[in-house]
Amino acid sequence: MPSSSALALFCIASIALAVVPGPAVTYIVTQSVDKGRRAGLVSALGVASGGLVHVAAATAGLSALIASSATAFTIVKLGGAAYLIAVGVRRIITRDASETESAAEGAPPILRQLYRQGIVVNVLNPKTALFFVAFVPQFVDPHRGSVPLQVVLLGLLFATIAFTSDALYALLADLLASRFRRSGGGATVRRWLSGSIFVVLGVVAAAAHRSS
Repeated sequence: MPSSSALALFCIASIALAVVPGPAVTYIVTQSVDKGRRAGLVSALGVASGGLVHVAAATAGLSALIASSATAFTIVKLGGAAYLIAVGVRRIITRDASETESAAEGAPPILRQLYRQGIVVNVLNPKTALFFVAFVPQFVDPHRGSVPLQVVLLGLLFATIAFTSDALYALLADLLASRFRRSGGGATVRRWLSGSIFVVLGVVAAAAHRSS
């Protein structure tokens, strides 16, 4: 296992990385502003679950494959970008009436959908895979036990820290947007704003370059 000093440094670095807004935070904040606190927290849980997929992939060596293969990186990148753009376009063309009906508080279908979207948003983000390749190995000590076990431990620790940060973003976004969300006139603005954010995220993801 990594030393206590290495774990402490890893936690500090992970917190610094987690609090910087990125595509996942933007997705979570968008859902929290648009549909409320519960939607934001479920989205954060989905993103965290997607992070666990990356932990498993890094342990199995798949992240290294994506990092080293331009073709694999491009496939994952474009797949994720297409998904984000499709979600954004669908969000924009959804009518307010059906939107209100499906987003009713506590409606299981919309929450399950948000959870699945959160997973896909993070799983199809190749930069998350690159993070596990470039960042996590720096804190792995081959002389202190099983390397795969250390990768799993550090990955789970980072996922926990990231989920805590994302959940706080969701709660803060809901707090700031609660009055605006209750405004009937704001529904169309929220629909176009959230949809446009997804499209922009997709375009940014498609333009991402592989680290050399």
